[in-house]
Amino acid sequence: MKKEKNIPFKFESLSHLHRVLGLPKPLHPLISLIDNTGNKVETNRLPNSLISSFYKISYKPKLQGTFRYGQHFYDFDEGGLFFLSPNQLIESEEDNGDHSGYTLFIHPDFLLSYPLAKKIKQYGFFSYSANEALHLSDSEKTTIISIFRIMDNELQSRIDDFSQDVVISQIELLLNYANRFYKRQFITRKAVSNDLLQKLETILDDYFSTEKSLNDGIPTVQHISDNLLVSPSYLSDMLRSLTGQNAQQHVHNKLIEKAKERLSTTGLTVAEIAYELGFKYSQSFSRLFKIKTNLSPLEFRASFN
Repeated sequence: MKKEKNIPFKFESLSHLHRVLGLPKPLHPLISLIDNTGNKVETNRLPNSLISSFYKISYKPKLQGTFRYGQHFYDFDEGGLFFLSPNQLIESEEDNGDHSGYTLFIHPDFLLSYPLAKKIKQYGFFSYSANEALHLSDSEKTTIISIFRIMDNELQSRIDDFSQDVVISQIELLLNYANRFYKRQFITRKAVSNDLLQKLETILDDYFSTEKSLNDGIPTVQHISDNLLVSPSYLSDMLRSLTGQNAQQHVHNKLIEKAKERLSTTGLTVAEIAYELGFKYSQSFSRLFKIKTNLSPLEFRASFN
Protein backbone atom coordinates (compact mmCIF):
# COMPACT_ATOMS: atom_id res chain seq x y z
CA MET A 1 0.00 0.00 0.00
CA LYS A 2 1.29 3.45 -0.87
CA LYS A 3 1.87 5.57 2.21
CA GLU A 4 -0.16 8.76 2.41
CA LYS A 5 1.71 11.31 4.46
CA ASN A 6 -0.23 13.14 7.17
CA ILE A 7 -3.56 11.62 6.11
CA PRO A 8 -4.78 9.24 8.83
CA PHE A 9 -6.01 5.99 7.33
CA LYS A 10 -8.68 4.16 9.33
CA PHE A 11 -8.91 0.38 9.51
CA GLU A 12 -12.51 -0.59 10.15
CA SER A 13 -12.07 -4.38 10.04
CA LEU A 14 -9.44 -6.93 10.99
CA SER A 15 -9.78 -8.53 7.57
CA HIS A 16 -8.69 -5.28 5.95
CA LEU A 17 -5.74 -4.95 8.33
CA HIS A 18 -4.62 -8.53 7.66
CA ARG A 19 -4.91 -7.99 3.92
CA VAL A 20 -2.70 -4.89 4.05
CA LEU A 21 -0.12 -6.72 6.17
CA GLY A 22 -0.07 -9.63 3.73
CA LEU A 23 -1.51 -12.04 6.29
CA PRO A 24 -4.17 -14.75 5.88
CA LYS A 25 -7.73 -13.83 6.75
CA PRO A 26 -8.23 -13.69 10.55
CA LEU A 27 -9.83 -16.77 12.10
CA HIS A 28 -12.25 -14.56 14.05
CA PRO A 29 -13.71 -11.29 12.68
CA LEU A 30 -13.41 -9.46 16.03
CA ILE A 31 -10.08 -10.62 17.50
CA SER A 32 -6.67 -11.41 16.08
CA LEU A 33 -3.34 -12.34 17.62
CA ILE A 34 -0.42 -11.82 15.27
CA ASP A 35 2.62 -13.91 16.17
CA ASN A 36 5.58 -12.16 14.61
CA THR A 37 8.26 -14.01 16.55
CA GLY A 38 9.21 -16.04 13.50
CA ASN A 39 8.04 -14.75 10.13
CA LYS A 40 8.39 -11.05 9.43
CA VAL A 41 5.09 -9.21 9.06
CA GLU A 42 5.16 -6.61 6.31
CA THR A 43 4.59 -3.59 8.55
CA ASN A 44 6.22 -1.32 5.97
CA ARG A 45 2.98 -1.61 4.00
CA LEU A 46 1.10 0.30 6.69
CA PRO A 47 0.27 4.00 6.16
CA ASN A 48 2.46 6.60 7.89
CA SER A 49 -0.54 7.75 9.89
CA LEU A 50 -3.40 5.47 10.81
CA ILE A 51 -6.35 4.99 13.13
CA SER A 52 -7.78 1.59 14.01
CA SER A 53 -11.12 0.63 15.52
CA PHE A 54 -9.53 -1.89 17.89
CA TYR A 55 -7.81 -2.23 21.21
CA LYS A 56 -4.17 -3.05 20.53
CA ILE A 57 -1.73 -4.78 22.90
CA SER A 58 1.79 -5.31 21.56
CA TYR A 59 4.69 -7.16 23.10
CA LYS A 60 8.12 -6.35 21.66
CA PRO A 61 11.14 -8.36 22.80
CA LYS A 62 13.51 -5.45 22.32
CA LEU A 63 12.83 -1.79 23.08
CA GLN A 64 15.15 0.31 21.02
CA GLY A 65 15.31 3.65 19.23
CA THR A 66 14.88 7.09 20.79
CA PHE A 67 11.74 7.95 22.68
CA ARG A 68 10.70 11.46 23.56
CA TYR A 69 11.34 11.16 27.28
CA GLY A 70 13.39 9.12 29.71
CA GLN A 71 15.18 6.59 27.49
CA HIS A 72 18.03 6.26 29.99
CA PHE A 73 15.59 5.45 32.78
CA TYR A 74 14.41 2.17 31.28
CA ASP A 75 14.36 -0.52 33.95
CA PHE A 76 14.82 -3.45 31.59
CA ASP A 77 15.78 -3.83 27.95
CA GLU A 78 14.45 -7.36 27.46
CA GLY A 79 11.01 -6.40 26.25
CA GLY A 80 7.94 -4.32 26.81
CA LEU A 81 4.21 -3.91 26.32
CA PHE A 82 2.41 -1.14 24.45
CA PHE A 83 -1.30 -0.43 24.69
CA LEU A 84 -3.65 1.52 22.42
CA SER A 85 -7.39 2.06 22.71
CA PRO A 86 -9.70 2.34 19.68
CA ASN A 87 -9.54 5.45 17.50
CA GLN A 88 -6.12 6.63 18.67
CA LEU A 89 -3.84 8.13 16.06
CA ILE A 90 -0.70 6.09 15.36
CA GLU A 91 2.22 7.87 13.69
CA SER A 92 5.15 6.03 12.17
CA GLU A 93 7.48 8.62 13.73
CA GLU A 94 6.60 7.11 17.12
CA ASP A 95 7.64 3.64 15.94
CA ASN A 96 10.77 2.25 17.63
CA GLY A 97 11.64 0.10 14.63
CA ASP A 98 11.01 -3.31 16.21
CA HIS A 99 7.97 -5.21 14.88
CA SER A 100 8.75 -8.67 16.23
CA GLY A 101 6.82 -10.23 19.08
CA TYR A 102 3.05 -10.49 19.53
CA THR A 103 0.28 -8.04 18.70
CA LEU A 104 -3.28 -8.57 19.87
CA PHE A 105 -6.15 -6.69 18.20
CA ILE A 106 -9.54 -6.71 19.91
CA HIS A 107 -12.66 -5.13 18.47
CA PRO A 108 -14.83 -3.61 21.25
CA ASP A 109 -17.76 -5.72 20.03
CA PHE A 110 -15.88 -8.87 21.04
CA LEU A 111 -16.25 -7.79 24.68
CA LEU A 112 -19.97 -7.04 24.54
CA SER A 113 -22.09 -8.83 27.17
CA TYR A 114 -18.96 -9.34 29.31
CA PRO A 115 -18.05 -7.16 32.34
CA LEU A 116 -14.68 -6.54 30.68
CA ALA A 117 -16.40 -4.33 28.08
CA LYS A 118 -16.79 -1.68 30.78
CA LYS A 119 -13.81 -2.57 32.94
CA ILE A 120 -11.28 -2.28 30.11
CA LYS A 121 -11.92 1.47 29.95
CA GLN A 122 -10.63 1.80 33.51
CA TYR A 123 -7.11 0.68 32.59
CA GLY A 124 -5.29 3.99 32.20
CA PHE A 125 -2.34 2.51 30.31
CA PHE A 126 -4.44 2.33 27.12
CA SER A 127 -4.01 6.13 27.01
CA TYR A 128 -0.27 6.19 27.73
CA SER A 129 2.18 7.47 25.13
CA ALA A 130 4.63 5.21 23.27
CA ASN A 131 7.48 6.41 25.51
CA GLU A 132 5.55 5.16 28.55
CA ALA A 133 5.73 1.48 27.63
CA LEU A 134 5.66 -1.20 30.30
CA HIS A 135 9.23 -2.46 30.63
CA LEU A 136 9.30 -6.11 31.66
CA SER A 137 11.75 -8.07 33.78
CA ASP A 138 12.67 -11.59 32.67
CA SER A 139 10.09 -13.20 34.95
CA GLU A 140 7.39 -10.75 33.88
CA LYS A 141 8.22 -11.37 30.23
CA THR A 142 7.77 -15.12 30.78
CA THR A 143 4.35 -14.54 32.32
CA ILE A 144 3.16 -12.27 29.50
CA ILE A 145 4.42 -14.56 26.72
CA SER A 146 2.74 -17.57 28.33
CA ILE A 147 -0.61 -15.76 28.26
CA PHE A 148 -0.16 -14.83 24.60
CA ARG A 149 0.66 -18.45 23.76
CA ILE A 150 -2.40 -19.78 25.60
CA MET A 151 -4.53 -17.25 23.76
CA ASP A 152 -2.94 -18.14 20.44
CA ASN A 153 -3.59 -21.86 21.00
CA GLU A 154 -7.22 -21.16 21.83
CA LEU A 155 -7.73 -18.95 18.76
CA GLN A 156 -6.09 -21.53 16.53
CA SER A 157 -8.27 -24.34 17.92
CA ARG A 158 -11.76 -25.30 16.84
CA ILE A 159 -14.18 -22.60 17.97
CA ASP A 160 -16.86 -23.88 20.36
CA ASP A 161 -19.27 -22.54 22.98
CA PHE A 162 -16.44 -21.93 25.45
CA SER A 163 -13.90 -20.29 23.13
CA GLN A 164 -14.91 -16.70 23.76
CA ASP A 165 -15.13 -17.21 27.53
CA VAL A 166 -11.62 -18.64 27.60
CA VAL A 167 -10.13 -15.85 25.46
CA ILE A 168 -11.91 -13.14 27.46
CA SER A 169 -10.52 -14.58 30.69
CA GLN A 170 -7.00 -14.56 29.20
CA ILE A 171 -7.38 -10.93 28.09
CA GLU A 172 -8.46 -9.95 31.59
CA LEU A 173 -5.56 -11.91 33.09
CA LEU A 174 -3.15 -10.11 30.76
CA LEU A 175 -4.56 -6.70 31.76
CA ASN A 176 -4.43 -7.51 35.47
CA TYR A 177 -0.79 -8.55 35.20
CA ALA A 178 -0.04 -5.38 33.22
CA ASN A 179 -1.66 -3.34 35.98
CA ARG A 180 0.48 -5.07 38.60
CA PHE A 181 3.68 -4.68 36.58
CA TYR A 182 3.03 -0.97 35.95
CA LYS A 183 2.67 -0.47 39.71
CA ARG A 184 6.04 -2.20 40.09
CA GLN A 185 7.51 0.08 37.42
CA PHE A 186 6.36 3.20 39.26
CA ILE A 187 8.14 1.89 42.36
CA THR A 188 11.39 0.83 40.67
CA ARG A 189 11.48 4.12 38.77
CA LYS A 190 10.82 6.15 41.91
CA ALA A 191 13.74 8.49 41.17
CA VAL A 192 12.12 9.39 37.85
CA SER A 193 8.72 9.78 39.53
CA ASN A 194 10.15 12.07 42.21
CA ASP A 195 11.80 14.14 39.50
CA LEU A 196 8.45 14.50 37.72
CA LEU A 197 6.79 15.44 41.01
CA GLN A 198 9.35 18.19 41.61
CA LYS A 199 8.87 19.48 38.07
CA LEU A 200 5.10 19.42 38.59
CA GLU A 201 5.46 21.59 41.70
CA THR A 202 7.68 24.03 39.79
CA ILE A 203 5.19 24.26 36.92
CA LEU A 204 2.32 24.99 39.31
CA ASP A 205 4.35 27.52 41.30
CA ASP A 206 5.32 29.35 38.12
CA TYR A 207 1.75 29.19 36.84
CA PHE A 208 0.28 30.88 39.92
CA SER A 209 3.20 33.28 40.42
CA THR A 210 2.59 34.93 37.06
CA GLU A 211 -0.58 36.18 35.40
CA LYS A 212 -1.09 32.90 33.59
CA SER A 213 -3.93 31.81 35.88
CA LEU A 214 -5.48 35.25 35.46
CA ASN A 215 -5.40 34.96 31.68
CA ASP A 216 -5.79 31.22 31.08
CA GLY A 217 -7.81 30.03 34.06
CA ILE A 218 -7.11 27.04 36.29
CA PRO A 219 -4.25 24.89 34.93
CA THR A 220 -5.47 21.72 33.28
CA VAL A 221 -3.95 18.26 33.62
CA GLN A 222 -3.34 18.36 29.86
CA HIS A 223 -1.32 21.58 30.22
CA ILE A 224 0.81 20.06 32.97
CA SER A 225 1.38 16.76 31.17
CA ASP A 226 2.35 18.61 27.98
CA ASN A 227 5.01 20.49 29.94
CA LEU A 228 6.27 17.29 31.54
CA LEU A 229 6.26 15.39 28.23
CA VAL A 230 4.07 12.59 29.56
CA SER A 231 0.47 11.60 28.89
CA PRO A 232 -2.26 12.77 31.31
CA SER A 233 -3.15 9.18 32.22
CA TYR A 234 0.45 8.21 32.95
CA LEU A 235 0.95 11.35 35.03
CA SER A 236 -2.13 10.70 37.16
CA ASP A 237 -1.33 7.00 37.65
CA MET A 238 2.28 7.79 38.56
CA LEU A 239 1.23 10.46 41.07
CA ARG A 240 -1.43 8.19 42.57
CA SER A 241 1.19 5.48 43.06
CA LEU A 242 3.65 7.96 44.59
CA THR A 243 1.38 10.19 46.69
CA GLY A 244 -2.08 8.61 46.67
CA GLN A 245 -3.50 11.55 44.69
CA ASN A 246 -4.01 12.07 40.98
CA ALA A 247 -2.91 15.09 38.92
CA GLN A 248 -6.21 16.96 39.35
CA GLN A 249 -5.98 16.63 43.13
CA HIS A 250 -2.44 18.02 43.03
CA VAL A 251 -3.71 21.05 41.11
CA HIS A 252 -6.48 21.57 43.67
CA ASN A 253 -4.02 21.27 46.56
CA LYS A 254 -1.81 23.92 45.01
CA LEU A 255 -4.85 26.15 44.47
CA ILE A 256 -5.80 25.89 48.14
CA GLU A 257 -2.21 26.52 49.22
CA LYS A 258 -2.09 29.73 47.17
CA ALA A 259 -5.56 30.73 48.32
CA LYS A 260 -4.58 30.37 51.98
CA GLU A 261 -1.51 32.50 51.33
CA ARG A 262 -3.58 35.31 49.80
CA LEU A 263 -6.33 35.11 52.42
CA SER A 264 -3.84 35.37 55.28
CA THR A 265 -1.43 37.97 53.85
CA THR A 266 -3.55 40.30 51.66
CA GLY A 267 -6.73 42.32 51.95
CA LEU A 268 -8.12 41.07 48.64
CA THR A 269 -11.75 40.04 48.60
CA VAL A 270 -12.70 36.41 48.12
CA ALA A 271 -13.94 37.24 44.61
CA GLU A 272 -10.64 38.94 43.73
CA ILE A 273 -8.61 35.97 44.99
CA ALA A 274 -10.82 33.55 43.07
CA TYR A 275 -10.34 35.59 39.91
CA GLU A 276 -6.55 35.72 40.37
CA LEU A 277 -6.41 31.95 40.76
CA GLY A 278 -8.28 31.37 37.51
CA PHE A 279 -11.86 30.78 38.65
CA LYS A 280 -14.63 32.22 36.53
CA TYR A 281 -17.03 32.22 39.45
CA SER A 282 -16.11 32.95 43.08
CA GLN A 283 -18.80 30.48 44.21
CA SER A 284 -16.83 27.64 42.60
CA PHE A 285 -13.70 28.72 44.44
CA SER A 286 -15.52 28.97 47.79
CA ARG A 287 -17.08 25.55 47.31
CA LEU A 288 -13.70 23.90 46.56
CA PHE A 289 -12.08 25.71 49.50
CA LYS A 290 -14.81 24.48 51.85
CA ILE A 291 -14.44 20.89 50.61
CA LYS A 292 -10.68 20.93 51.12
CA THR A 293 -10.48 22.78 54.45
CA ASN A 294 -13.93 22.43 56.07
CA LEU A 295 -13.92 26.23 56.31
CA SER A 296 -15.24 28.94 54.02
CA PRO A 297 -12.62 31.42 52.76
CA LEU A 298 -13.96 34.10 55.14
CA GLU A 299 -13.92 31.68 58.08
CA PHE A 300 -10.33 30.79 57.28
CA ARG A 301 -9.36 34.50 57.13
CA ALA A 302 -11.14 35.19 60.39
CA SER A 303 -9.10 32.48 62.11
CA PHE A 304 -6.00 34.69 61.63
CA ASN A 305 -7.60 37.72 63.32
